[in-house]
Amino acid sequence: MRIAFVGKGGSGKTTTAAMFARHVAGTGAPVLGIDADINQHLGVALGADPDVTPPPSLAGDMAWLKDHVRGDNPRIGSAAEMIKTTPPGPGSRMLGLAPDDAVLQRLSRVEGDVRYLVTGEFTESDIGVACYHSKTGAVELYLNHLVDGPGEYVVVDMTAGADAFASGLFTRFDLTVLVCEPTRRGVGVYQQYAEHAAAHDVALRVLGNKIAPGAEGVEDVEYLRSEVGDAMVGWLGQSSWVRAAERGRARPVSELEPENAATCDVLLADLDARTRDWAAYHRDTVAFHLRNAHSWANRATGVDLAEQVDPDFVPGLVESRA
Repeated sequence: MRIAFVGKGGSGKTTTAAMFARHVAGTGAPVLGIDADINQHLGVALGADPDVTPPPSLAGDMAWLKDHVRGDNPRIGSAAEMIKTTPPGPGSRMLGLAPDDAVLQRLSRVEGDVRYLVTGEFTESDIGVACYHSKTGAVELYLNHLVDGPGEYVVVDMTAGADAFASGLFTRFDLTVLVCEPTRRGVGVYQQYAEHAAAHDVALRVLGNKIAPGAEGVEDVEYLRSEVGDAMVGWLGQSSWVRAAERGRARPVSELEPENAATCDVLLADLDARTRDWAAYHRDTVAFHLRNAHSWANRATGVDLAEQVDPDFVPGLVESRA
């Protein structure tokens, strides 16, 4: 099951994603974190030393990733003909969350009991000529080839605001949680996100964050409820556990405040209650692929990328992984 954390910059979505990932990992379930934010801080939020070199990035190894997932799919002539939306088909190498999966073996690292991948930061050669969605395309390609199931969790820290809508990545999740401060700006980001998400049947919840203690906190919660209604799934108050994590001193997840742990449990229950329709999921994959193909990718690659689509393939029904 896949959950994405979104919100305006500074809302606390990275810390919240790390908290949730560590909380779920504490139950013994397999969890994969993915840092898909332009500011790559998920690893540090999980407990990584900021002075230690991060793991190799998905975007930095895109050529290998394309060739790996291509497998022996007869519809794809070479990795050079693949783009971020290229859908899997017969012969594609489907991915899993077992530690011996080749992608995880090559690119992941474990921190705070959570295995995680990073999208990658801007390099000097990117400045002035590339947008960050050239990086997050690697996450989209990875998720398009991932066969995960109940009891397995992928937690993604997304780009800020409505930037996610620049690609089809926002449709790759079973649940999207918008971390929202009790402010007009925070609510404004929710309203913008909800408007875009509604057309694509995205399951969207609001998680209040930075809720003040006492009577002021009651007002914070009432304000958010009045603005977002039933979308509100819970809230997080001030946390010494979070404060320690933000200062680079990750504490055991067992020390997370009971009220904040309970909120994580509510999110987990919401996520577990969902059932993925693999056929509908793959239809979205194909739709975004064809849109990209017609818009720019056919010209860029010199081939008709619609030919990469197998009309009878459904990824969730494929058992082979590598």
